[in-house]
Amino acid sequence: MGITVDVTFKSMNKYTEILCGDTVECLKTEDSDVIILTDGMGSGVKANILSTLTAKILGTMFLNGASLEECVETVVQTLPICQVRKVAYATFSILQIFNNGEVYLVEYDNPSCIFLRCGHVTRLPRNTRMVKDKEISECRFQVQKGDALVLVSDGVTHAGVGKSGAYKFGWPWEDVAEFASAQCLTTLSAVRMAGAICEECSKIYEGKPGDDTTVVVARIIDRKPVNLMTGPPLDRNDDETITREFMADETAKHVVSGGTSATILSRELGRRLRVSLDYTDPDIPPIAFMDGIDLVTEGVLTLRRAIELLHRYLEQCDLSQDFFEELDKKNGASMLAKLLIEDCTELHLFVGTAVNSAYQNPGLPFDLGIRQNLVRQLAETVERMGKKVTVTYY
Repeated sequence: MGITVDVTFKSMNKYTEILCGDTVECLKTEDSDVIILTDGMGSGVKANILSTLTAKILGTMFLNGASLEECVETVVQTLPICQVRKVAYATFSILQIFNNGEVYLVEYDNPSCIFLRCGHVTRLPRNTRMVKDKEISECRFQVQKGDALVLVSDGVTHAGVGKSGAYKFGWPWEDVAEFASAQCLTTLSAVRMAGAICEECSKIYEGKPGDDTTVVVARIIDRKPVNLMTGPPLDRNDDETITREFMADETAKHVVSGGTSATILSRELGRRLRVSLDYTDPDIPPIAFMDGIDLVTEGVLTLRRAIELLHRYLEQCDLSQDFFEELDKKNGASMLAKLLIEDCTELHLFVGTAVNSAYQNPGLPFDLGIRQNLVRQLAETVERMGKKVTVTYY
């Protein structure tokens, strides 16, 4: 069985702290996805150093075939000693999901992984053993499409401690798991699950987190390729070629960005192009419709706004309700960003290199053009989101 993993995470810093004491590493090998969540002792700069070092050490060694014993020993010997507590300490969870559905889970002092099958909490067959005087939990099991796995730092289970609400002694793991289950049953995307759990933590903390808080969600989904065509080919004789290759994968979502590109596609496919008259956002040109094409948008302005939304998601880890409201708007930029965040595992860009004099100086080479710069930004941003990107120029 070949599977695809949709992974996202959201972190909240302890109130008044600039740096987060939790670190998440998402790595890929030829046959697996590796997700590492580490939590450094305390908060702020020290915790950030501890968690970052631990994540980097575990990731590098794990991917190079080191044993668990070697990984733990290296972490223990490498971490700097806290001058206050006189110990070097960071908790961690390692989740490795193989392409054939096998999963290897290692946990040390972090809250247990929440495993959801058909949306319901399912117990995992864990074993414990001592590694370098540390009690490590291990688990091997098989996942299937539709499953979800949730890793959390103890900032989640500590939510509410010291507050006057219902969870003055913390948010119990069982209650967190049931909340995650409810979200899994109502949403299909990892990003919305992570956002909802963090939003609930923020409410329980009354907007002032008492600890660094991180939620990682991995959902097992079908492969979801997206083909995006933008810009006319340099040679008009290539119009038929770009159209044929763009439409070749019938399983992909098809997106066209740019009026000229849409016109070429309409002519080559013999399909009518219908432009919407609904201006939902005065700053974003309206979308259009074509049979067999999932989304038709304007080019430069729409791509620029979509990239801004992707940066907001990636760099600011913005999974707030306001962000999702922006993502759900029916303008071309929001629809494109939503597709790339929630419904895409790999992006294939089909880029024409003809210069549009309306957007740039026709005397400049294509590499210096506005559209090419946007294509580069889009490709780099989507790759940083953990998705595979290919670019073909015409």
